[in-house]
Amino acid sequence: MIKSELIAKMKEDFPGLADADVDKIVNLFFDSIIAQINAGGRVELRGFGAFSVRSYEARTGRNPRTGGAVEVPAKDRLHFKAGKAIMERINGSDKVS
Repeated sequence: MIKSELIAKMKEDFPGLADADVDKIVNLFFDSIIAQINAGGRVELRGFGAFSVRSYEARTGRNPRTGGAVEVPAKDRLHFKAGKAIMERINGSDKVS
């Protein structure tokens, strides 16, 4: 599902909300997550999962085509850990916490 599909689904499920309001709600939701992660924080959505940032140090990698050494710079990466409830649903467990 992409963002526009999420907005369309919310418009379908909540016909009392104006289209512009649904767009604002979805954008505010994602902007809030992005702002918290950019501030170095962690975002946890109970039953869904948690977003955090992991830092990786610079290292020497290998170019798979030539086999030569390549310097890989330090970087931060977004990490997502799925929550217990969503994992149980994905794995077919009937019990949802």
